[in-house]
Parts: sequence; structure tokens; C-alpha cells
Amino acid sequence: MAPSRGPISTPRKLHKTLGNSKGPVHVARYAKGTAKYVLSGGQDRVVRLWNPELGTEIKTYAAHGYEVLSITVAHDNSRFASSGGDRQVFLWDVITGQTIRRIPGHMGKIFTVEFNEDASVLASGSYDSTVRLWDLKSQNRQPIQILEEARDSVQAIHIGRSYITTGSVDGYVRTYDLRMGELRTDFFGNPVTAVVPSQDNQTYLASTIDGHIRLMDISTGKMLNDFTGHASSSYRIRACFAHGEASVVCGDEEGKVWAWDLVDAAPLQPNPPPKVHEKVITWIEHHPIEAGELITASADGMVKVWRN
Repeated sequence: MAPSRGPISTPRKLHKTLGNSKGPVHVARYAKGTAKYVLSGGQDRVVRLWNPELGTEIKTYAAHGYEVLSITVAHDNSRFASSGGDRQVFLWDVITGQTIRRIPGHMGKIFTVEFNEDASVLASGSYDSTVRLWDLKSQNRQPIQILEEARDSVQAIHIGRSYITTGSVDGYVRTYDLRMGELRTDFFGNPVTAVVPSQDNQTYLASTIDGHIRLMDISTGKMLNDFTGHASSSYRIRACFAHGEASVVCGDEEGKVWAWDLVDAAPLQPNPPPKVHEKVITWIEHHPIEAGELITASADGMVKVWRN
């Protein structure tokens, strides 16, 4: 973990509302690096590209026949992938707005897609309990690997340089060490809705549907901290690290954004936080570089940009 200089105050001043979506928004992702863009997807089957500075919609990407549940952005921002109720992954060219490729193979809706570091490999996790790995440089349409250990739908994936971490409704986080050919499992006893690693890949945050977010040591499986207070009992919600990894932030089912000190797990002020969305906050993500900005997406149909 990075040396903590104490948490930077959580961005709580509403900068812009990105509000053209019809129905719940399930995911909102920042472009990589300094790029000033946000991609959102939800029940209206459209992926939208936004300028969060101006609050304007730049482009829409329409090909999904069902709701969009997940988006992942390539390292160079030239492409992104999306998935959802279609049982196939859509790979998009950001500028042309066209699908480059559609990848079938899953037997149920696809809750999560994630690129590796250079966007040469894509992983998808599904209601069918499998994770499939796709080589995007190959013309071969078959997956290069299928991970079949989960006993229920896969809700979260992260691909590191030498490992893949998955979170499932069966209550397990599984870490596949690709170099050693080993599988490590951490059992939480409740559905895992999000898995977010720290930048040094030593720890991860696991969000579960019992009102807990746990900081775990990746290599030992030891629980380092437990963050509670937020309302979480039935929806997929996501906790993530705030800027500098000195605090943890999470939206909850009551439309509140919670923040905790990473070291002592105490809720940061205001406690309890104010309600900022009308319905459950389905996604929260901190800007990859800027200290004082994060986005929230909600079932109320809004994506909101928050600043200090």
C-alpha cells in the first residue's frame, strides 16, 4: 500500500449531472490517464460517451439488444468493450462508434468484462458461472481459457499482470496465479459484487451483499480491515479506493456515498452521509489521476460528477 498521508477529503460538491439515460445506469467508467471522458451503460441498452467537465453527451453506441451491465476501457482509450444481457461481448471503436467484434460463447448474461493491461486479452464473467478469456489479437473465435470453478454467477473480474481475480455470487473470491498455475480462494459467505485491487496488487477490496467491504491481503487471504455502515442487502454495489488509497468510498442502496479511513476503518464525516441519488448507487469510480473527482451511477438514471 502507498504510505498514507491521511485521507484527502471525499469529493462531495456536485459538478455535473449526466442525465440522458432512460432507466437505471449500471456502470460508469473513466477513460484512462488524463483523458476527460466518461462512458456509461444501463437498462436503455445504449453506451454513452460524456464530457464530465461540460456535462455534455458526445456520442452514443447502440448495438446491444439488452441492458448493459459492464464496460471496460482499453489502455490507450481507442477501444472499449461492453457486455450485459446479450450473452456476447461487444468490442467497440471509440471514434467510429462501430463494433469491431462481437464475441459469443456464454450461456447467460455477462455481468463483467475486463481488459488486461495492454488490451490484448479480454475476460468475461457470466451468469453461467464461467470466466472466459479471449485473445483479441487472434482470429480464432474460441476462448483461450475457461475458468469453471465458480458455482454461481461471476460478478467481478480483475486481470493483473500474472493473475486474475474473480468474485462470485457463491461467496468466493478466486485468485488464479497464471505463472504458478495455482488457485487461491477466499470465502466470504455472501455474494461478492465487486473486487478492486490496490495499485501495488498486494491487497484488494471485496464488496459483499451483507453490508461489508473487506480489505484483504491477496497473497495470504488475511482480512486487514472491515468497512461497514452502508446499506447493502440486495443490489450489486461497488466500493473502490479513493485518490492515494488513503480511504475507501462506496455508494449504497439508500443513495448515499460513504467514505472510510483505510487504516482505522472509521467512517469519514459526514456520518451518516447525505442522500445524493434517489435510488441505489450501482457504481462509484474515482478519477484515475485527479485527486478531487469521482463519479457515481444510479438506478435513478443519473451519473453524477463530484468534485472537492
